[in-house]
Amino acid sequence: MAGSTAINTGGGLAWLNHRRSLPCMRVVAGDLRGRRIESPSSDATRPTTDKVREAVFNALGSLDIVDGATVVDAFAGTGAMGIEALSRGAAHCTFIEKDRAALQVLRQNISTLGLADRSSVISVDVATALSQHGSCDLFIADPPYGFSDWASMLQNVSASVVVLESDREIPDLDGWDTIRSKKYGRTHVAFLQPQGEQSDTVEGA
Repeated sequence: MAGSTAINTGGGLAWLNHRRSLPCMRVVAGDLRGRRIESPSSDATRPTTDKVREAVFNALGSLDIVDGATVVDAFAGTGAMGIEALSRGAAHCTFIEKDRAALQVLRQNISTLGLADRSSVISVDVATALSQHGSCDLFIADPPYGFSDWASMLQNVSASVVVLESDREIPDLDGWDTIRSKKYGRTHVAFLQPQGEQSDTVEGA
């Protein structure tokens, strides 16, 4: 791979693009396995690493939630999480992202990977978007570091399973049961289901 170098990220090898000095992300599994996911050159977007994505979707696989699902990927950035869901058989993903640089790359990734017919991109803030697009089977949110307003964000979310990513531990939230909480390096991931529904067992690394 010309102009690139393999580096150890702690979860396997990633390819470093010297032109932009960013690891080259790739789809972990499914129909698009191994396909490249571009990232913007700015620091505004913090893509979920391949290691974390693999762990999250292995856990979701134990819930049998992804295949045929409608997905919302909030704070989508590069779209890596939603793209992984589509690669693994999700029916449709709504990507929510308002950063201009991230939007350009997100749309490029969707087009390059041939996912336009199963994708929608909403280019407004997450709160506004969820007031109209909060109903889905699987809701994924990876907000910027320091985000803590989980309760307000989830007010307009109606989903069978919610996956939240953060740089800190995610607290218990009214109306939701935490069915799994795991830390991968510096990333905390919580799996939630609506309170009162029969809790499923989440398996995985």
